[in-house]
Amino acid sequence: MFSIKTKQVVAVTLIVGVAVGLMSAWYLSSLASIWLAETGGRANLLGKLLLQRAFDVSLAGGDPANNLATDAGMRSLLEGSLYDPNVVYASIVDTNGRIIAHTNPENIGRQAPTVESLPALLSSRTLTQIRAVYTKGGKNFEVQQPLLLGASQFGSVRIGVSTLLVRRSVEDQMYLPLLTSLAAVLVTLFTATFLAQVVVRPIHVISSGLARLGRGELDVKVDLPEDAELTGLEDSFKAVTARLAAHQTEMADQRATLQAVVENFEDAVALFSPDGGVLFANAAMRAAMGPAETMGALPADHPYRTAIEATLQSGTALPPATIRLPDGGERLLLAHPVADASGTRVGVLLFARNLTYLSQVESTLSYSRKLTALGRLSAGIAHEVKNPLNATMIHLELLKMRLASAPEALEHVAVIAAQVRRLDEVVQGFLKFTRPEELRLEPVALGPLVEEIMPIVGPEASAHHIDVRIEFSSNLPPVSADASLLRQAFLNLALNACQAMPNGGRLRIAISPAAHRRVQVVFEDTGIGIPPEHLDHIFDLYFTTRQGGSGIGLSLVYRTIQLHDGEIEIESTPGRGSTFRVLLREAPVPAANVNRASLLGLRDVATSAAGDRPSGA
Repeated sequence: MFSIKTKQVVAVTLIVGVAVGLMSAWYLSSLASIWLAETGGRANLLGKLLLQRAFDVSLAGGDPANNLATDAGMRSLLEGSLYDPNVVYASIVDTNGRIIAHTNPENIGRQAPTVESLPALLSSRTLTQIRAVYTKGGKNFEVQQPLLLGASQFGSVRIGVSTLLVRRSVEDQMYLPLLTSLAAVLVTLFTATFLAQVVVRPIHVISSGLARLGRGELDVKVDLPEDAELTGLEDSFKAVTARLAAHQTEMADQRATLQAVVENFEDAVALFSPDGGVLFANAAMRAAMGPAETMGALPADHPYRTAIEATLQSGTALPPATIRLPDGGERLLLAHPVADASGTRVGVLLFARNLTYLSQVESTLSYSRKLTALGRLSAGIAHEVKNPLNATMIHLELLKMRLASAPEALEHVAVIAAQVRRLDEVVQGFLKFTRPEELRLEPVALGPLVEEIMPIVGPEASAHHIDVRIEFSSNLPPVSADASLLRQAFLNLALNACQAMPNGGRLRIAISPAAHRRVQVVFEDTGIGIPPEHLDHIFDLYFTTRQGGSGIGLSLVYRTIQLHDGEIEIESTPGRGSTFRVLLREAPVPAANVNRASLLGLRDVATSAAGDRPSGA
């Protein structure tokens, strides 16, 4: 197939060539007609000269035919007629067709041949004239004039004209026009080639841009001429390029997400080629296979190798089967052949589900449900205990009024009332810890949230001569959190830090981005620190070494961070201070309200518990 450029050049050249050909044909026909008419005119003039001489000779008397044959002047005129480029003969013929005089004396006395009339040819159509001029070998035509003697005709003057000679004259004059036409065609060819290059250049530019897109380049720009039509095309190309870049980025993100998900599967997933090579294997499969890079590297009796070989031989999926690996773990094994669009097998997908892990998950869920039920029971018991405590306090107050005159009895009543109040505080803290919270998650900016607690933390810090420093940048991403609960947790951490520095110090609160789309909040003090033996119990419920502490504050902090799917870490050196590090997840979109407490139940009670920081915490 010809290229667009070649087709355009051929088309333009062909159009010009046809136009030049038609003009040449018209010019040729016109030139042939002109030469025939000019030749006919000269033949008529020559005939009149011969006719005049013949008339003069015939007046001399005697035999006119003999006189014409022997007249020297007639002979000179006849021979001079040959100087005309297109005349082949001149003759005088009597009424019987016998030649009386001829340019060639040998023809005198012979019968004159019958020749077509030149005037008749001149009056015919142009195509007939062209056909006569270009007849192979040429053709003779005659101009005849009657020779009269008085009132009677005794002969005729005949001038013979050859179209072969006319054709030569025409061709001599066609040489220059033909060269001009050829030059015009060549100029047209070069001009068409140049214009085709200009017209086709945008196509080459776009083709090059598409080729670069095909190679994966996304910053492709096409430099098209500044034409109205091409400007829209360039904008469309830019829009397509931008969409492709967006789609590729989206696909790359999806591919990365899929790989991350598959990589973190507890189930083992691998793709094997038809020759047994490992095309892909996630972490669980790599752990099960070890350093093997091909199916052949597995032991001959390994269940994975057996399943792959059976699938390759049968070409069909194997039914699910429970197997036991050499490490003792149980797996639910599935193997599926993978084919391309044409139906050709390109590999085997192996899927092994960890049944041991599923058993552990089921056990954990069962344990969680039991803890939830226990938490509900405990909350009910605490609620029931609170009512008698309230009644006890009321009656103790009444008893104090009746025993106003017995100081010793009042002392015992005061001790009972103090213990009842302490018991009430314990029950209140337990209810507050076990009551499910309705989280109202939304994007929360941590910088302003920390600043909101400063009116409460400031006076406490000033009282202990503590320098409080807050560090955060303005472009921090928001976190998904319940602002009220998180504010209370941060307040507890800040106040506990102040209480750990009774002789003054420095409290540093720093907020910064962390890995895996999280935000880090650090509470760093220069207090007395926490003994190593107390670090494992710092968040236990009711655990405290501070005099007058309830052991509930830090347990609520721990519970709040867990409800937000966050993490809290502690580092402490006795005598040098402690650092609490809170990690919270970024908020990509506003989250809906979720009752996370109902899912966690009282698992925190059994596994984490909570408590105030001990003395020095």
